[in-house]
Amino acid sequence: MWFWFALGSAVFAALTSILAKIGIEGVNSNLATAIRTMVVVAMAWGMVFLTNTQGGIKSISQKSWVFLILSGLATGASWLCYYKALQIGEASKVVPIDKLSVVITLVLAFIFLHEQFSMKSLIGCILIGAGTLVMVL
Repeated sequence: MWFWFALGSAVFAALTSILAKIGIEGVNSNLATAIRTMVVVAMAWGMVFLTNTQGGIKSISQKSWVFLILSGLATGASWLCYYKALQIGEASKVVPIDKLSVVITLVLAFIFLHEQFSMKSLIGCILIGAGTLVMVL
């Protein structure tokens, strides 16, 4: 089931890039990010209430709060950089560079989460890196 959610994430991320590139024309990138964020917040809390999971907020540990907040800050920084890059660059070049996050995530997961880094992972990282270079040069 995780595969279908991951695939949905990729499709919606692709739509996000195209819709954002069209919508950001003539709009300050920070303002555009704030508008997008408001929509995401409303949608996320809507899902929490729709699934009746708001009661779980009381059981979140202090450690989880800290890391969820740090993750939110990283997301915000990512979105601000992404929207600025989209505003001044071509989507077909910005998006491949943004997707280098896959390679960075694999390396960080190996270092901090002690996840396996196999030959398959190494080859995938090299191919993603090479593909990104080919697309942006």
